[in-house]
Amino acid sequence: MSLARFPITPDQIDLVVERFYARVRAHPMLGAVFAVHIKDWPTHEAKIARFWRNAILFERGYDGNPMQVHQAAGNVRPGMFDAWLAQFDATLAETLPEDTAQQWSALAHRIGRGLRMGLANHGISNGPPILR
Repeated sequence: MSLARFPITPDQIDLVVERFYARVRAHPMLGAVFAVHIKDWPTHEAKIARFWRNAILFERGYDGNPMQVHQAAGNVRPGMFDAWLAQFDATLAETLPEDTAQQWSALAHRIGRGLRMGLANHGISNGPPILR
């Protein structure tokens, strides 16, 4: 019995991550944001594949803190997640069976909402400040 959120293999996760970051590097906005931080793409992709294996397959190979990393980056804005998710959804649709792509997309959108809210509440915003 598999404990995975949905049926997917580690090789499929690796392929999605590889194809997604190829799209990111070619994207005018996202490519520039990532280029400031990522110098070793294979290492970054392996780390993100471990993140997704943890999130989907419940493997325990990832020990990072995505919220902290995105907050500390300094050049990541809440509105950028729209472009990120659009590229990710396109990669999923091109790479995986429809049902698997939809399930992974739903998970990515939940995570994206959390990161977006965390950045907005951390004082990083595209709009007026949040007054409390």
